[in-house]
Amino acid sequence: MFDIILATTARCYFFLRRFMPMAIVIDAINTRRGLKWGVPAMLLAVPYAIAAVYFRAQVGEGGPGWLNLLVILCLWNTLKLLHIGPISLLKLMVVRIREARARRRMTRVLLGDGVESFDEPVHMTTQR
Repeated sequence: MFDIILATTARCYFFLRRFMPMAIVIDAINTRRGLKWGVPAMLLAVPYAIAAVYFRAQVGEGGPGWLNLLVILCLWNTLKLLHIGPISLLKLMVVRIREARARRRMTRVLLGDGVESFDEPVHMTTQR
């Protein structure tokens, strides 16, 4: 019984990670190229917050109760988007610091090997 529950949970998790729009956006932001888009992605929280307010108003005016699920979903997505902005900035700072260290380390190695200029690419030519 436990195996069935675990397998079902895993399948649902991987289905949601692959096909839900917020998961796709957050996965794209967590890549190296996407880290710079974390703060602009925070602006996507505004439509979700407006939708949550709209759905809550519909429930308050006597609308169906299942709209509360959409309110929760919109608020959850709003929180995720507001959270990913600062996190992506921190990750971007860490990555840029690592890249700068690697560049300095490579510069020291090249200067230690006696390379005078390494700004221009060196093209290997074959002599016949």
